[in-house]
Amino acid sequence: MVITSVLAVVKFTLGVLSAYGLVFLRFPGKNLLFLLVISALMVPNQVTVISNYALVAGWGWRGTFLGIIVPLAGVAFGTFLMRNHFLSLPAEIIEAARMDGAGHARLLFRVVLPLSIPTMVAFAIITIVNEWNEYLWPFLMADDASVAPLPVGLTRLQNNEGLTDWGPVMAGTVLTMVPILVVFLLLQRHMIKGLTTGAVKG
Repeated sequence: MVITSVLAVVKFTLGVLSAYGLVFLRFPGKNLLFLLVISALMVPNQVTVISNYALVAGWGWRGTFLGIIVPLAGVAFGTFLMRNHFLSLPAEIIEAARMDGAGHARLLFRVVLPLSIPTMVAFAIITIVNEWNEYLWPFLMADDASVAPLPVGLTRLQNNEGLTDWGPVMAGTVLTMVPILVVFLLLQRHMIKGLTTGAVKG
């Protein structure tokens, strides 16, 4: 829960802010920076596991929340998703806000974010589900149960002294599924609307 909560907040915040900067700020190399973001999406996490492991172990972060969270805090997907949505916002509304003297903070919190709620909900749900189900990196980093997320804990229950007590395993599986299922059922309408925003005009 700690890992999912921290990563969700970090990825959501950085994803929204970086997407805003790529769309509404003018600075040299903006397009090149976005190409780097796209390139990061093309690299599977497994490719960087060995180098990340050596780096984190060298810093003494193995077996800590910090060692699990920091390497997973990339925001390429969120930046890509929110940037595309921000580009679809009506230019007339943005221009009217600027003519009224809105600075970047006011434009972001009073105009852009209220218009982006469905997409932000979709982004948040996808992020929470992905981090909740993250397995490989926490498995490599978590030396003990105090920092291990539920998917890793389930694996250890199955391999306890060579025997599997299926009662706790099934209970843990249900415990793993319920929070994400509840979140999805409560917010699924916003998620579907957010993912389809801009797909249909008229």
